[in-house]
Amino acid sequence: MPDHPAGLEPLYSAAEMRAAEARYPRYPDSVPELMERAGAEAALCALGRFPDAERWTIVCGGGSNGGDGRVMARRLEAAGREARIVDAKAGETELGDADVIVDALFGTGFVGEPRKDAAALIGRMNAAAAPVFAVDLPSGVDASTGEVAGAAVDAAATVTFHGRKVGLVVAPGRFHAGDVHVADIGLDPAETEHRLVGVELLRSVPRRGDADNKYTAGHVLVVGGSRGLTGAPSLAAMAAMRADAGYVTVAAPESTLPVLEQRLLEAVKRPLPEQQGVVAEGAADAVLELARKASAVALGPGLGRGPGPHELVRRVLAEVELPVVVDADALYELEPADWPGPRVLTPHEGELARLLGRESKVIAAHRLASVREAAERYRCVVLLKGADSLIAAPGRGVLVSALGLPSLATAGTGDVLTGIVAAFLAKGMDGQLATACAAAAHELAAVEAPQRTGLVASDLIEALPRVLDSCTAPS
Repeated sequence: MPDHPAGLEPLYSAAEMRAAEARYPRYPDSVPELMERAGAEAALCALGRFPDAERWTIVCGGGSNGGDGRVMARRLEAAGREARIVDAKAGETELGDADVIVDALFGTGFVGEPRKDAAALIGRMNAAAAPVFAVDLPSGVDASTGEVAGAAVDAAATVTFHGRKVGLVVAPGRFHAGDVHVADIGLDPAETEHRLVGVELLRSVPRRGDADNKYTAGHVLVVGGSRGLTGAPSLAAMAAMRADAGYVTVAAPESTLPVLEQRLLEAVKRPLPEQQGVVAEGAADAVLELARKASAVALGPGLGRGPGPHELVRRVLAEVELPVVVDADALYELEPADWPGPRVLTPHEGELARLLGRESKVIAAHRLASVREAAERYRCVVLLKGADSLIAAPGRGVLVSALGLPSLATAGTGDVLTGIVAAFLAKGMDGQLATACAAAAHELAAVEAPQRTGLVASDLIEALPRVLDSCTAPS
């Protein structure tokens, strides 16, 4: 992948923030100066977010985060507001009758589970009628992972300093942060392991040039579509075409072709041997022959399970040198192997749990660690779906794409994502970059689509060209 293409925002861990602060002139003697700036920026942001609030309660811990809170309280008073400090270290717990509660209890250095007294105070903040404004990140959230081991503040908004922290964008931490505002406190930019995907990253997707034909623009082979499941490959195929692939072939059980002929006008259809509507053992030979003319393969949408699909997946992954996106039923009973070409796995939490031999609730609690483990175990790109799409690759940091809406939580949207990934891989893109761009395009299509309630997967397909047209890239 190109080094930090445009559209990748740094995401800071606790250690990376400490390193950024340590590079500030005269550090650590300059810590009070940084704290003054942080507190002033926090007050300015909070007043912008809650301009009518008169009574403020600032819950301060004993560390630097509490120091930021005390500076913020002084700035609020200077702005004519009533500011009440609750000193958690001294055992104070009374929040008073506040219009806004400020959480300055724990900072980026917090890890693990809050102690009993701190957990009780967090509970009081969450139970209060007033909204909570978090300083740097909600207390109880791990800045470096987004993990929440115990009680955590539910903030309406968070001001974070210098750059976004990993824990503000990776679930479950992201669900505690509310609206996130980044405040500059004068630190120099620094290298970070993980990065946040922005709209500009879509400029990395190659566009067709004058010299291109339908094959050089990318030929995607979609393999799947058991009887009763033809919608999945149809969505993947249409998504690949709308993501600007020049040619799409769908390989499916022969008895399903009449349905696919009705649903897909532009895609070429090819029959596969079947047994009772599911691909039969031996179907891999036909797929391998079709793959000779393709640029990338989308394997799994509506494939079904059983001996035939299992053999097909095993042989395609073992013998095809093209990039292959592996989704849905193709992930079932998948085992690591020495594959000859690039592979992209696109599981949701339940599927990743099966791949790693865990419970899905463990994956949900440790999303960042889980997707990294899967990338290393399977030695390929892994996209963990969710409100925060996490894209991991062996030996690299994780890319986080979180541009979408809750409306994406509906059947078929994963098949659309598979088609987009395949289209971008067919254009010759690096696997992690192609997958991150696909996740961004997929999420932005939900924003572009007019539906907020009742969005269906095909609505994303219709919106995709408008999303891609809004970004430009050299031919």
